[in-house]
Amino acid sequence: MPEPIESFVSRLLALTTLEEGTAHRLPPERELGEKLGMSRGALREQLSVLESLGFLHRTQGRGTYLETPSDEFVRAYFTIARAFGYLSDAQFAESRMLLEEAIAEVAATEASDEDIAALRDDVDRMIAATRRDDHDAAFEADVAFHRRLQGMIDNPVLRLVHEGLSHVLREAIRIRRLEAVAVEPVDDDGVRRTDSVHYAVVDALAARDPEAARRAMREHFENWLSLGIPAVH
Repeated sequence: MPEPIESFVSRLLALTTLEEGTAHRLPPERELGEKLGMSRGALREQLSVLESLGFLHRTQGRGTYLETPSDEFVRAYFTIARAFGYLSDAQFAESRMLLEEAIAEVAATEASDEDIAALRDDVDRMIAATRRDDHDAAFEADVAFHRRLQGMIDNPVLRLVHEGLSHVLREAIRIRRLEAVAVEPVDDDGVRRTDSVHYAVVDALAARDPEAARRAMREHFENWLSLGIPAVH
């Protein structure tokens, strides 16, 4: 029976050399197998698992390293789980809504004036693009707004989860923005509520009001429900 991967990693780290802050360089395979008391086949099998998870990187001429994985693993996990029907769009949507609310609340105490100005600029670009019927540009400005907001929180766990949810819901979000064009009225200035509701989030951050930021983000999602469009956005 293969050794549990967590136990293997614990033994492996004891034999690595820390380089460049977070990268752990592994010794050559032959030496590694001898020190771990493993056959080359068993060792390669475990290393392949770590590589598939994004924790192991091989660089020609430099060696093999254990490093922090990219977002690709969580993106792949969510995408495959969705394809199997293990996780549904409704579950992804609910998770993203709850996560975005929490992020907005924390960002109200951590965002700098420059962060807030950049968010307001994202909303300005979103509205300008929608007015000229450039819905792809409006969508990208929307994505940039939420990614920038998440980036204000110094928490790699939240970043990974947010990136995974945003990735798996990206196409659904784009389609629902297009659906909103057909059903949502515009105000006297030609602005749609799906865009302008983002200003309330920015204003709450500028006021350093965590509860108002959470409410504003909740209103952002509830606006989609009022249009009869599932709140995946």
